[in-house]
Amino acid sequence: MSILRHLPNFITLCSLLAGCAATTFALEGSMRAALWSIVAASCLDFLDGLAARALRAVSAIGKELDSLADLVAFGVAPGMMLFALLPSESPLRYAAFIVPALSALRLARFNVDDRQSEAFLGLPVPAHALLWASLCDTLAVHPQYCQGWWAVVLAIGFSLASLLMISEIPMFSMKIKSWRWRGNQHRYLLAAIALAAIILAGAGGIALTIFAYIALSLINKESRRR
Repeated sequence: MSILRHLPNFITLCSLLAGCAATTFALEGSMRAALWSIVAASCLDFLDGLAARALRAVSAIGKELDSLADLVAFGVAPGMMLFALLPSESPLRYAAFIVPALSALRLARFNVDDRQSEAFLGLPVPAHALLWASLCDTLAVHPQYCQGWWAVVLAIGFSLASLLMISEIPMFSMKIKSWRWRGNQHRYLLAAIALAAIILAGAGGIALTIFAYIALSLINKESRRR
């Protein structure tokens, strides 16, 4: 049993390694591989918390390790995807560093904010990472939308989206305490939207799912009740 108590931290480290892989793939120009590495990291990020609660192995070091892994997988990795997509001769590509910087601030604020135990304030870092990883995968197929004035639009887009992470906008959590429909309608609806979006749009459906998550959070009574 003592060995099993280390399982959550091991899963967290696997998430960090997936983030390292995503960063490497991004800088090599393999956006699809980077995307799926971030998807893997997000799944592992969900599983480490699940394992910690199931094994009653929640610890201070686990909390800190989780934030460090999240910064790599959901801050640095998507930032490097954007950096790699923007023209090498353009100073705009350095604006991509906004993503890991504000991700770090979001994670630090989350760790000291006791208001976010049941719901979130601001867009969660994994959701923001999945949004841009999916969009980067799509943009890699259409590089013309990363050139000229489109590069400016892209930089403005990810800068504004990054500000959502440190906003006070309530966002619901995907943690399910029971499988009942009542109280979980928005979660089940988001899951259905995600399934349909990914079937119809492939990897691009991930970005559509995050947009749906933001919209549902804005209209969901639970996330707005502080």
